Amino acid sequence: MKFASAIESPIGKLTIIADDDFIAEITFAERDIEDLAANELTLKVAGQLEDYFDGKLQHFDFPFKQKGTEFQQKVWQDLLLIPYATTTSYAKFSAHNPLAIRAIAAANGKNNLAIVVPCHRVIGSNGKLVGYAGGLWRKQWLLDHEREIAQTGQASLKF
Repeated sequence: MKFASAIESPIGKLTIIADDDFIAEITFAERDIEDLAANELTLKVAGQLEDYFDGKLQHFDFPFKQKGTEFQQKVWQDLLLIPYATTTSYAKFSAHNPLAIRAIAAANGKNNLAIVVPCHRVIGSNGKLVGYAGGLWRKQWLLDHEREIAQTGQASLKF
């Protein structure tokens, strides 16, 4: 059985999809959840995301599982190791397997757990923002938000 909740965030609506035990998706993409009820887990995640946006939370603590190949699962696990308010380049992120940089970037792009599995923290080797399913403007906002909360780097104004 599927459950869902949605929150309005400073960068748009986020939809949270779960089964009885795990969060499967957190997305900015439009989802029809009208026929799905919230459950305790989706409500917990909604609260944690609100705390994240309010600057009160830097680490999430709920069960999640997204479908993917063994390779994708490994990439997503590696993304979880990137500390809050920091970035890494795709080249550095794939240094352990440089021949697979494109596959790693593709797996990063298939991440269905926005913010929680922090694919937004991976940027181009030249420091430019590249590839974010939610849009580069959201990626920039998330990076600025985390730096501002952690008080690292230069903060920028949010409108």
